Amino acid sequence: MAENRKLPGLFLFGSFLAGTLFFNSCIKDPTIPVLNTGTVTDITINSAKISGEITDDGGAEVTTRGFCWGISTNPTMQDDFIASGTGPGEFTSSITQLEPNTLYFIRAFAQNSVGTAYGNEVTFTTGIAAPQVTTRPVSGITATSAICGGTIIYNGGADITGRGVCWSTSPDPDLGDSFTTTYTGSEVFVATMTNLLPATKYYVRAYVKNSAWTIYGQQLILTTKLADIEGNLYAIVNIGTQVWMAENLKTTRLRDNSQIANIEGDAEWIVLSTPAYCWLRNEIQYKNVYGALYNWYTVSTGKLCPSGWHVPTDDEFKVLEQSLGMTSAQANLTDWRGTDQGAKMKSTTGWADGENGTNTSGFSGLPGGYRWAKTGAFNGIGMLTYWWSSENSTEYGWYRRLDGPESAVFRSATSKEGGKYIRCVKD
Repeated sequence: MAENRKLPGLFLFGSFLAGTLFFNSCIKDPTIPVLNTGTVTDITINSAKISGEITDDGGAEVTTRGFCWGISTNPTMQDDFIASGTGPGEFTSSITQLEPNTLYFIRAFAQNSVGTAYGNEVTFTTGIAAPQVTTRPVSGITATSAICGGTIIYNGGADITGRGVCWSTSPDPDLGDSFTTTYTGSEVFVATMTNLLPATKYYVRAYVKNSAWTIYGQQLILTTKLADIEGNLYAIVNIGTQVWMAENLKTTRLRDNSQIANIEGDAEWIVLSTPAYCWLRNEIQYKNVYGALYNWYTVSTGKLCPSGWHVPTDDEFKVLEQSLGMTSAQANLTDWRGTDQGAKMKSTTGWADGENGTNTSGFSGLPGGYRWAKTGAFNGIGMLTYWWSSENSTEYGWYRRLDGPESAVFRSATSKEGGKYIRCVKD
């Protein structure tokens, strides 16, 4: 019988095949990574910093890792996300362009050839932003009150808890000064400032509050009006070191409440040597435009202007003119003097033939004409104006005059019987 032998080559091949099969059976298939979402730090109104860690790459290279977030739970890469490198281990990122005062959900993510894995979910809330407000123009100014308000541009991502205006005689008023408060309302709000001092300059700002901030709008300046004995109100203006009425006087009573005679007849007017007034053309409709025309005997009472104010002297008119650029030598001359000081005192409207002024002084002179001492007639309406000043002699009083065609200021003296306007200056 033939001997049954195993061939050496066949044995070796079989051994190799069995070993290979055994080795392959020990290799694990790759899986998605395993990772953790860390803590959120450095939270601001629109950004935050987040950390994560890949503890197991799943047996395949981590090709992308990072964070995804949103305002709903379980955010994915379909939401906002940011990549932060590759490979296993710890990693961090800063996320930006977030909305203030908003709850966010965030998870770390990692990708390998198998797929995308997400870490545990973490939440955080961004900070509250500063609101924004603008101050609305001041209106309704009286001697003791005014109306102001604001427009809320942005609430900072939180409910508005207070709004109003604050004011002071010093710049940059805040809630340590006088203020109003309105807790409810729309984006536009108004408030009335009360208990103001007459003829006083105030600084005013709107403000708005949320739970984290108090913010102020831009600063505006208002000047309360001056009231005379009858309650007529006058705008005032600071010119250089002086404070002037920016309107002509229109009271029919002296400061002691005694009545000034209203004289309409021309013949009666020109022979007066006692206080008198009239309206332009004897029509009261001109009262609030030009004020009243007075003879100089009314000025001489010393009681025509409101308390704390007086009819300007000739020298005080010179101070005004020099503050507008007239030289001292020019101011002491008579007739037309200076350069453009008259234009600076004339209103920008109301003058005939387009001869308005620049009114850079705020004096706001209007062409109310005058009442002539010789005939009692009304002249110069729309073309010129006069203001009384101090006494020149027993027969004459100083005055100032502006004309439409002229840019300078006229200084002279004339008969006390003339009818001219009055601008009071503060004591």
